[in-house]
This record gives sequence, structure tokens and C-alpha cells, in this order.
Amino acid sequence: MNFKTIKYEIKDFILTITLNRPDALNAFTTEMANELIEAFNQASEDDDIRAIVVTGEGRAFCAGMDLSVEGNVFGLDEDYEPTLNDMNSKLDDPEFINGVRDTGGRVALAIYECKKPVIAAINGAAVGIGATMTCAMDIRLASEYARIGFVFNKIGITPEACSTWFLPRIVGISTALEWTYTGEILKPEVAHAAGYVKGVYPANVLLEEAYKIARKIAEHSPVAIALTRQMMYRNSAKDHPLEAHKVDSLSIYYASLKDGKEGVASFLEKRSPEFKQKASTDMPDFYPWWK
Repeated sequence: MNFKTIKYEIKDFILTITLNRPDALNAFTTEMANELIEAFNQASEDDDIRAIVVTGEGRAFCAGMDLSVEGNVFGLDEDYEPTLNDMNSKLDDPEFINGVRDTGGRVALAIYECKKPVIAAINGAAVGIGATMTCAMDIRLASEYARIGFVFNKIGITPEACSTWFLPRIVGISTALEWTYTGEILKPEVAHAAGYVKGVYPANVLLEEAYKIARKIAEHSPVAIALTRQMMYRNSAKDHPLEAHKVDSLSIYYASLKDGKEGVASFLEKRSPEFKQKASTDMPDFYPWWK
């Protein structure tokens, strides 16, 4: 796909997605939303990609929704009067997708469904959707110049991009409520203290720090990584550890038959493993177990 609002670059099994509207501080649009969804869906099935790094072009990560757009700035069709029943019965109807569903949420769900780990390198302002989209990413690193804000209540709207599911899991319910109630713009040190970001780094080393993590991930079995990612998110939301045990049992059973054998052999032989399985074709039959 020819992307207009993002860059999509693969090197050494790492995909870098760069939000690329620097003149608008990488402000989010419905076009960007659709391109990000396509990018994560494409990356999920591409065996040349084992980890994803997301960053912003220029001095911002993403300054939130582009509020200069004419009409409904969120791209929503105001002729609808949607109900919760509609959300259950019409969720995948094209007109409903384009006219009612939160664009940021659709991006977050594409990230959530992706087989590849996603690392956010927050290089500057990450406000509104610029902050909430990173909630769905696995590991977040911040530049010294990062500024993070869940500013929705300030302009009379509510948090989106599934952040009411992700954010409390990352920083706890009390901190999530404070950040969303006040809409305060957070310095990276505050985000780090709350566990939102892994660390705060000089701007000139931020991407390299993200790539260090990505390279470590890329060394491992793509199938084992894909299973681990979904197991962590989905099992941690279950009501009882028995539900995790069921999936864990199937995962380790099938993983032990192929890449697991190679992993054990390489350990005993004191050499680097040569994992052969591909996330695009070799996922066990019970995957995706949640559908």
C-alpha cells in the first residue's frame, strides 16, 4: 500500500512506522487511522517483520486529532443515533465502521490483534489520540522532550482508542482517573514514575534504545512471541487463572514440538537457535482461541 500519512520501513526484521505529518505535528486524521490499521494488519502476517517500532516525524509524536477538519472532526456521521444494540449487531457494517465507530479504537484493536510486539518511541508531544494509541502498544519509551496528555475532558469529550481498558492496566485505576479527569500535560518523568513508560532518554538515542529491545525480540521464535503476546493480554483479563492454564497448556504443548525442540537443542549445544516456524503459517490450530 502507498501510504501518505505514515512511513513504513523494514530493516533487520524490524518495522518502523513513522507518523508523517510533521507540519501538523503529526495530527491524527481518518486517513492516518485507516493507514495505521492497514499497516498493523499487513505487518502481522509479514514474516520479514518480528517487531514494530512506532515514532513520529519531526518534533512531535502525535499532537492529537486534527481539529481543523471541516464537519465532524472525528469523522463521524451525525445522522446516526446509535445504541449499544447497534454496536453489537452492526459493528462490522461498512457504514457503521465509517460513521459511528471511534477511529482511534479501530487502530488500538488492530494493534491488539497484531502478532508482532509493538514498541512506542514517544519523541515529543503525545496528546489525545497521540497518547491513547500508545496504550495499546507493549513497551513505551519517552524522549526528554515528550509531553503526554489525556486531555479529552478538557474539550468536553471522553477518552477513546480503548484507553479505558488499557490505561488502568498500565498505571492503575486511580492514576488513570486522575490523568483523564485533569487532562494535565505530563512530563516524561511523571509518566515514568507511574510505570507508563519504561524510561526517559535523550532525544538523540531514543530510537536506538527502542531498536535494542526490538532486536532482542527479533532473535526469538516468531510463533512463541505471537502466542506470548496474546496470552498475556487475554489471559490477564480472565476471571480465574484456570482459564490461563487451559491456554498455557495448549501453547506450551504445541510450542514444544518444533521451535521448542530447536531451542532446547541450541541451549544444550551452546549455540544460537535457528527457529524455522513462521507466524504467518505455523500458528497452532487452536489459535486464535478467543474467536
